Amino acid sequence: MRPSRTFPGARCAGWPPTRALGPGKDRTTVMTATMPIGRRANAAQRAPMLELFLFLTAGAVVIALAVGVTIAVVAVRARAQTLPAVRGVTAPAAVVAPWHDWRAPLDRDHPLVGDIWLPQEGIFIVPDAFADRLARHDIILIGEVHDNPDHHRLQAWLIAALTARGRAPAVVFEMIPDDRRAALADHLSKRPTDAAGLGAAVGWAEMGWPDWSMYAPIAEAALAARLPLVAGDLPRALRRQIGQQGLGVLSTTRRRQLALDRPLSPLLAASLTKELAASHCDLLPETALPAMAAVQRARDAALADAVIEARAAGSDGALLITGNGHIRTDRGVPWYLARRVPDARVFAVALAEVIGEALDADDLVPRAPTGLPAADAIWYTPRADDTDHCAALRAHRAREMMGEGDG
Repeated sequence: MRPSRTFPGARCAGWPPTRALGPGKDRTTVMTATMPIGRRANAAQRAPMLELFLFLTAGAVVIALAVGVTIAVVAVRARAQTLPAVRGVTAPAAVVAPWHDWRAPLDRDHPLVGDIWLPQEGIFIVPDAFADRLARHDIILIGEVHDNPDHHRLQAWLIAALTARGRAPAVVFEMIPDDRRAALADHLSKRPTDAAGLGAAVGWAEMGWPDWSMYAPIAEAALAARLPLVAGDLPRALRRQIGQQGLGVLSTTRRRQLALDRPLSPLLAASLTKELAASHCDLLPETALPAMAAVQRARDAALADAVIEARAAGSDGALLITGNGHIRTDRGVPWYLARRVPDARVFAVALAEVIGEALDADDLVPRAPTGLPAADAIWYTPRADDTDHCAALRAHRAREMMGEGDG
């Protein structure tokens, strides 16, 4: 049963409880009847004035409370929509709460859209309270679906929310590999507030990610607050080399430093292999999967290393922008952080697209092989794309096998 919203002491039938004064009597009658005879006349004269005074006082209190509540509501709404500048730097005016203006076109009216779910506690949480909670952590990992614009707008909002709460974490980008570190530093030294030009400076268009304009709001929020930007991933050439030759291409010292000398448990290794196969539409030969797993592990370890390095360099913690697969708490970046900086307070957020038939908040929570949640929070958004890429890939493979390929 839904609890009553009537508050104790609310004016309703039977309140105030005048029946206790006796039949046919009101409060004035009782008050004057108990006074000495010489004071009754004065009391009777003062009673209407007293009632008027009490009435006007009560009215003033009600009006003051109403004005106070209205001001508070307006302030809360304003805070939810835009976040203030920090340290004297003008925050981007466009740091608007994305949930007021979703850009991804699909399933905007899904009941979970905009909800933030904490699966370990089984509760929802509102954005401001969620930002308060994130601000208490040293390392924050924010996963994404790469081509969903709302995910990058939410990442920008969270960065601005953290800086508004006095935090100044380094922002680590998975998308910028370590061999672009010099280009990133050069751009920031010459144009420290130029978020729009940062993509071109690091050769973003050459790396296969969605257009830089989609990621620019993240850089805008970070640069407006003068946060360090950090390259996170392995260089592409090294990833390719690991895929061909395994983790042995790294020195023993480097593998130990990255915690790559410690194997995943058989359950976690099997889970990783299964996920990689599914992400490639189960079209890869099984013999290719161990090499892909080695690359994934190396990338997770390198991202953890970039986060640790940024934190050690004097930043106020670190925030990682990355894909949802990397933030998994069972075997992703947090696995390596737990082995290298076990005292760090780490929080992993998955930005997840809703699916029409999945109506329960737990339906889309990533799970470890043990069944436990593999993320600390899920923030649900509309979907950007409904294309069945696996169906298209299978059709292409079928045409190739029939000799109808593009040659």
